[in-house]
Order: sequence, then C-alpha cells, then structure tokens
Amino acid sequence: MHDYDTSERLASYADVLAGELPDTWTSTHLPPDAKDDLTELTDRIWDLDLVAASLAEHPLRQAAVLSRPDGAQLVLVDQHDERDGFLIAAVAPRALPDEAYRAVPEPNGIALVDDPFLGAEQVAGDLLARYDSALAQVRHNALGGIQPSQPDRVVLTWQPDGSVATAPVDDRAGAILVANGFVQDPQSGIYRLSGCDTGAQARALREIGPQLDALGIGTALQHPAGRTAPTSAPASMPPSPASDRTPTARAR
Repeated sequence: MHDYDTSERLASYADVLAGELPDTWTSTHLPPDAKDDLTELTDRIWDLDLVAASLAEHPLRQAAVLSRPDGAQLVLVDQHDERDGFLIAAVAPRALPDEAYRAVPEPNGIALVDDPFLGAEQVAGDLLARYDSALAQVRHNALGGIQPSQPDRVVLTWQPDGSVATAPVDDRAGAILVANGFVQDPQSGIYRLSGCDTGAQARALREIGPQLDALGIGTALQHPAGRTAPTSAPASMPPSPASDRTPTARAR
C-alpha cells in the first residue's frame, strides 16, 4: 500500500473515531514530513506495553492525534502486522514534573479493529477509563502545595512568588476565576492570579468571594508557612484548613 493510501486510511479512521468517542474530540493528522512533531509526540506516548514495543521496531512515520478540550490526547498509529487495525495510546500531558507521575500506572494502549465504530467502543470501554484515572492522579500530584478544592468550596493558596493558585472542582467557579484575572494552565488545571499588581490582586480576590457565594460555593485562603498575605487581602476569606488528602506519586 502506498504511503498516500496509508495516510488517508489513518486520517479517515481517526476522524470517524473522534466523532464516536464520548465528549468532544478533534483529530489532527501528522504526516511523515512533520518530523519534529512526531519526535515530540513519541516522547509523550504514555505506554510501556503494546505500543511501546511497536515503536521500538517501527519509529513513528505518521500519526493521528485525538484531542479533548481539557487537554487529554490520544495517539493513533499503524499496527505494522498482518492485521488491518491500528494501535491507540494515551499521551502524557506536557510540562508536568516527573514527580507527578511517580507510582501512577501507565494507561497502556490497545489494538483496535479495522472499524472505527467498533474501535470507539473499545476505547470508551477500556483505554479512556484508565487514561482519565491516570490523568486525574498526575494532575493532582502536580498541584504540589496547592490544597485541593471541594465542590462547595474553592481553596486559594498563596504562592512563594506572590501569586494565588487554586484548582476548583466546579466549572462555574472556574469561569468566575477567569473573569477576575485568573489564568488556567490547561495541562494541570491550576488557575493562577498574578501578584505583580497587589492592588489589582486584592480587588480580584474581594470580587470573587460574593460571586462564588451566589453559586453556593464558599472560599478559603491558605497561607503557606513563612508567608504573610498582603494586608489588603479580603477579610471575608480567612485561612481555613482544607481536607487532608495524601497525594499519590508517579513514574512514567
């Protein structure tokens, strides 16, 4: 089969697969001439089993990347054997520290039949559940000193650089944070409010309290040891201990 035919087959399968998976996925085809992208993608494939073994013998010459709005990604590659299907694997998030992956099992990839509709059922019933679980663990581990929030309370934590960081559970809370100057990291899910302008920072913190309260979501402001919050910080959000959760660890 010519490279053109192989590329068309892979891209077409990925397009249909993306449309059949739960939630919203888009597909991007990486052709053989996208060498830098393929190299970077190879380093992020989150697999130590079937797909890793295949890549050891057949380095990526093309791939299709399926992406979800929350940053999750899957990679579809050729199978390179007598069967007509494909291999699909999870892709590890960018820019997370190695420590975040320690003790988190790899969500190893699977082989798909040569039918994207049945393939979507395979992915949804197996790989996606393991991938979402692993993603949640590494993103939680990456929070570091940031206390996790609860559905009814957003926990904000002062950072050593003067910024404030939080990882809200509710998307409605996230929208309020963004509207008041927080910027979300799409990989870790952490929202940060810069401390470059402490006056603007204090005003933003005062604003979000009542807005979140209107949704039935409380707020708590954490002060790490050795750090004193600016005196202009809102009195309505006193320090409050967050629920104890021991982060898991990882190795990819």
